[in-house]
Order: sequence, then C-alpha cells, then structure tokens
Amino acid sequence: MTSSPSGSRRYLALWFPFLPTDRLSREGVHALATVEKVKGAMRLAAVSAEGLSVGLAPGLTLADARARIPGVAVADADPYADGLWLERIADGCDRYTPMVAIDGANGLLLDISGAAHLFSGEAGLQADLLARLDRLGMTARAVIADTPDAAHALARHGDDIGALPVAALELDSAETVALRRAGLKRIADLSARPSAPIAARFGEAATDRLARVTGARDIRISPRRPEPALVVERRFAEPIGHTDAALAAVEALAGEAAGMLEARHRGGRRFEARLFRTDGLVRALRIETGLPTRDVPLLMRLFRERIDALDDPIDPGFGFDLVRLAVPRAEPLAPLQLALEGGTIAEDELARLIDRLSTRLGRDRVRRHAPQDAHIPEQASFAFPAAAPRAIGPWPLPEPGEPPLRPVTLFDPPQRIDVTAGVPDGPPQRFHWRRAAHEVVRAEGPERIGALWWRRADNKGRTRDYYRVEDSHGRRFWLFRHGLYGRETAMPDWYLHGLFA
Repeated sequence: MTSSPSGSRRYLALWFPFLPTDRLSREGVHALATVEKVKGAMRLAAVSAEGLSVGLAPGLTLADARARIPGVAVADADPYADGLWLERIADGCDRYTPMVAIDGANGLLLDISGAAHLFSGEAGLQADLLARLDRLGMTARAVIADTPDAAHALARHGDDIGALPVAALELDSAETVALRRAGLKRIADLSARPSAPIAARFGEAATDRLARVTGARDIRISPRRPEPALVVERRFAEPIGHTDAALAAVEALAGEAAGMLEARHRGGRRFEARLFRTDGLVRALRIETGLPTRDVPLLMRLFRERIDALDDPIDPGFGFDLVRLAVPRAEPLAPLQLALEGGTIAEDELARLIDRLSTRLGRDRVRRHAPQDAHIPEQASFAFPAAAPRAIGPWPLPEPGEPPLRPVTLFDPPQRIDVTAGVPDGPPQRFHWRRAAHEVVRAEGPERIGALWWRRADNKGRTRDYYRVEDSHGRRFWLFRHGLYGRETAMPDWYLHGLFA
C-alpha cells in the first residue's frame, strides 16, 4: 500500500505480524503459537496466521488454547532470537537504503527518499522487497507514506489515514478510552477539530501524535548505523555464485573508493564490505587499519585474511546480486613525506603488521604497551589494543652515557629469592635464583620506592629498596628488599624484579 507522494521525504514501514512463528517455521519448528509465563500462568505471546484463523490470540492462557484445540503445537517465546532475526532482516533492507531503523519488536522503518528510482519507482521497490521477504518465509505488510509515523500506523491499522481508529495514535489506554467515549473514534474525527481544545482535554500527546500520523509533522528516523562517510556499490543483473567473484567486485569498489578518498585528501580507517544474497540474507566483512589508508592491495589482503579467520565460511547460496563497500570512518591523509632515515616507512610497516595481526587474530588480542605516570614499576605501563588510535607519550630514557635505570625484562609478579647481605639493611652480596648461586661483584643503590599506603585498608605498606647488581659472569639484575628492617618487618624479604640486557 502506497500513499500519494506530497512531501520531500518518503518512508516505508514494514510490519511482521507473525514474526516469532515465521522465524520458528524457517528453523523447521511448526508451532501455532509461542508461550511465556505471565504472573504464574502460561499465556500465548504470539500466534501464527494459522493459529489466528482457528481462534487463537495473544494473551490467551495455554489452558484455554488447549481446550479450544487439543494438542495445539506451541513453542517457548524467545524475544532475543526474534530480535536477532529482525536485525538480520534489517541488514537485508540495507540494499534499498542505509537509513533503516528498528520499529518495535516486529517492524522496520526505511527512509527511501531518493532511492526508489533504482527500482523503477516506489511500487517497484516495494514489490522487490516483499518478494524477497516472501522467499524468506516472512509474512509482511509494507506501506509508503510521507512521515514514518503515518507509514507505521497504516501498516498496522488500515489503508486510509482518516479511517484509521484512534488506537492507531498509540496513546495510553486511558486516553484512547476517553477519546472513544467522547465520540472520537477515527483519525478523521480528530482532524476535523481544532488542536487546542483536543490538547486541553486529552493532553499534548494526543495532538502531537495526531500531527505525526497525519503527516503534519515529520520526525526523522534514527537509523541503526550512522551514515558512512563514503559508499560505493555494484549491482548484478545475474547473481554471482562464487566468493572469489564477489571479492573481485570488492576490489574494484575499493579502487573506486580510493579515488574518491584521494580527491578528498582522506584515507579510510574502517571498511565494511557487504555481500547481499538473492534470498535477502547478507554477509558482512569488516576490517580496520591503524593508519588512514587508500591502499587497495593492503585492503584486499586484510579482507582475505578476515575471510580465512571466519568460523562460518561464506555461503553464496543462490548467488550475490549486490556488493557494497562502505567507509564508515575516514580521516585526513596528507601526501607522504619520506624521511631519509626511513622513520616514516618503518612506522607504516609497523601499522601494516598490526593491521594484519589484528584482522587475523582479533582486535583485542594484539596489544601494545604505553607508559603511564606511576612510580610502582609494574604499574608504569599499561596494555591496550595495538590497532586503537591512542596518543602514546615518550618512554623515559637514561642520561647520555649512563646505563638504563630500568630493566628490559620485568617479572610480574616479582620472583622470590634468597639473599645474603653483610647487614640486614645493606646491599646484597650473594643470592640464589632458580637453583643457581650468583656472586654479586657490583651493586648500585638503594633506590627507595614507597608503598601505596592510601590503597591499603590498614594504611600500612612496605617500602622497597631497589639495587642494580652485577654478578661474576657480567649478568645484571634488578633486586629489591621488601620492607624496612626493624621498622616495617623483623626480617625483610628479597625479590628479583627484572633483568637488564
């Protein structure tokens, strides 16, 4: 059903009256209804078209349903699975417009402004959409109108705005009953009266909903995804049945997108390829890069590695008839100035390595360290996803000509060792670590690091005295004595915290 076009924007509403049972039917489960427990009683949550025809209705108790139809087939309601299926249908609707919004538990709203010409008009778009939904086994009603609220109401309540019941305004039940008692049973009854008296008697919500349903007010939909910075696509008159052919189309689109990004002096940070099957299902491939890029070979290598890492291989089904490449995130990309010492090239190669590892292993599994302001050694750095855009401060460097103050290898937690010292609060002379004895020939320290007393419940903590020591074989270690002798402990413990190069 399509209302006459009069506004600058056009919306298509989809309503799936039997979504839960249609979903179950696709999974091979025949059920006339789904059931859920409401206040201790099992009631019908949704019914199928067949169930509706034999007298079942949502809200009916399961006992009453069985009294009417002995042995009635039912299944447990699963709103989560229903929601996931609705999201998958919405993914398929992206072929018509990126402006797709979820409309309640059983509906979708599409902003099709400027998209209908691709299907020879609104009627062609609507027919194509309903045909694909029918192939999915979904019962659906579609209506196109000037506002999303008008399309929503027409899809659920009738064919003519004026003839719709006041229930189409979806007000509170008390307000709907009050309108009916006042003799205002249809939208036309309200439209014929001034809005001020209606607002005074029935509330501002009544006049607001009336304006939105009748098209006097257009409240734009909020799409599921923000509109990407750039989108390119390729449609096929004959579906392509091989993943390699689909990837070839993605590569051609990546080249087209790269040219458009270059003209804007920008590079992509996030890319999404969507492969639309003829049966309405969609397969999405997403990749991210550490630096803005428009390097097509790099992008295709990442897409192929993403496919190789998939647990569920791509199934073309009866073929793909639409391939789309979107760039949801783009950033400025200036012409590359190569440094003589190759620093820029090294950074670029590191970014490429991070991109490949993150694509293959997962974004959160490839991490890097950055310094943070903390005097406790094991807290002086933190790990974060290597592909995440983050400003990293400089690492502390030793004074020119001086040995480093911190080891290259840090044990977390520190490793307990046995130490022999001349006096309890003096430097170590000998220590045992991993069943080997080490004679200390040189020691530097102590470097005292206080405890984080404010984080302890008893406001007490032990001080650490660190020593940089060298054994008789020239190996260098970082040791610390835990606790001040006589003040914090009777006999301090010793730990090995790190190894110098």
